[in-house]
Amino acid sequence: MSSILLPLAEGAVSYRLPEAVPVPGLPERVAPARSRTVLAAAHVVADPARPNGPGLPAAVDWDTTLAFRHHLWSLGLGVADAMDTAQRGMGLDWPATRELIARSGAAARSVGGLLACGAGTDQLDPAKAHTPKEILAAYEEQLEVVEQSGAQVILMASRALAATATGPEDYAEVYGRLLAQAAQPVILHWLGTDFDAQLAGYWGSADLDEAAAHVLALIRDHADKVDGIKVSLLDADREIALRRALPDGVRLYTGDDFHYPELILGDEQGFSHALLGVFDPLARHAATALAALDRGDTDGYRAILEPTLPLARHLFAAPTRHYKTGVVLLAHLAGHQDHFAMVGGAQDHRELTHLSRLFVLALEAGALPDTELATARMRAVLAERGFRP
Repeated sequence: MSSILLPLAEGAVSYRLPEAVPVPGLPERVAPARSRTVLAAAHVVADPARPNGPGLPAAVDWDTTLAFRHHLWSLGLGVADAMDTAQRGMGLDWPATRELIARSGAAARSVGGLLACGAGTDQLDPAKAHTPKEILAAYEEQLEVVEQSGAQVILMASRALAATATGPEDYAEVYGRLLAQAAQPVILHWLGTDFDAQLAGYWGSADLDEAAAHVLALIRDHADKVDGIKVSLLDADREIALRRALPDGVRLYTGDDFHYPELILGDEQGFSHALLGVFDPLARHAATALAALDRGDTDGYRAILEPTLPLARHLFAAPTRHYKTGVVLLAHLAGHQDHFAMVGGAQDHRELTHLSRLFVLALEAGALPDTELATARMRAVLAERGFRP
């Protein structure tokens, strides 16, 4: 059995590679799940031959980026694109985002893939204050781009609105106008401060119970225009309470990368659908587990997804906003892209000890199907960052 020397929190450790990797078995193409609607929030692949440092315009490898979306569709998953997993506001600028939405829309149409894309306000200058009218206009511009692509709209949480709003009435005004304009029901987006500290007080209150009451009132007032709400608060009990309070026909899409197996499975009072960044590296596990759930095999479902939780919780460990770095490393190690570079230079946002532990947990979860390839690439990543035992 071979081994690799890794820099871990306890020091340099010789890690013995597992002899067998428990990769879920699936046919090449999988039909979408019948019992749940599941979207994997997909990352973008940087072009390593062009500058992609902090503050620079994003240079994207479009062919590899779109090939990864086809990988997700082939497994029966939907794609949530132009979201925080794609580094919205964290390296992916609006011109690149606009192109991503258009390209992904065309790709989805070519295969009949489920696609939802984020519409936000990140074309606004973050160094300036903006009026509600300017924020609404920014949202409207992006709403039109998403609808023209043929994708479902996800109304992303807006840093500009969070900075400007003085109470729940401001959110009700902006969202009410947007929902009135939307051609089809949209997905709302509630991203907690673990993911983005600039979204503190979203929906008009820093008290999460009050915030939930405000967004519920908004949804009830516009239930015919709201398909669902994606919730990323990393608080399973709070998500369940909100899910149970939603009007009939409005879905809760879990964005909880810490508790997704139990939330998707649900209980006697309902279940969550899913819009998850963790299903980018765990797409095959998700597809296999959902197939088991469709068969009524809840034990099989649990046996596939629950062992992935240590990987997921490390991937999204604080500072949670840097989880994208781990997602892209795993895509590289799994063979989906041949380099570990990111727009905005975000490949440097996690320490080697974190990435090394991620490699171990990914192998043990079966998220890296080719151990030899993953190990060779991990050795190269370590050497590039100065770890040369």
